[in-house]
Amino acid sequence: MGQLLVRLLAEFRRELLAEAESHGYGDLRPAHLQITGNIGTKGIRLTALAARAQLSLAATSELVNEMQAMGYLERRTDPADGRAKLIFPTERGLKMLGEASSKVLELEQLWGAYAGKQRFEEALQTLQDVLIATHSASTSARPLPPH
Repeated sequence: MGQLLVRLLAEFRRELLAEAESHGYGDLRPAHLQITGNIGTKGIRLTALAARAQLSLAATSELVNEMQAMGYLERRTDPADGRAKLIFPTERGLKMLGEASSKVLELEQLWGAYAGKQRFEEALQTLQDVLIATHSASTSARPLPPH
């Protein structure tokens, strides 16, 4: 199961990066997808982005710095705490995220056609259910009931 998930993720990333390159974003690397997939558009603190992306704070900081230097991201003062910074996509970053969202939708439709729309949607829901259950199990002392 793990290898299927890893290989499918690799294919997903290959498709996204090929699309990005064809739209002028050839400077993006696979590691940047951990940031683009978790950044949002409303501003996020580095610590929250690292947690969301499941990366170390150091790795997240390095990737954000790279993407800032490439013109995709910017840091702004957090209005709730003047000492903190929020990370936002720039205009270029927003354009790239919009194009990436379109590609993700296209891939979901294509892969849904391969598996059958209902089966594909059920598979996505199953993966989401497992993710929620494993997160709940790892954050509580109570074991999950047997099936």
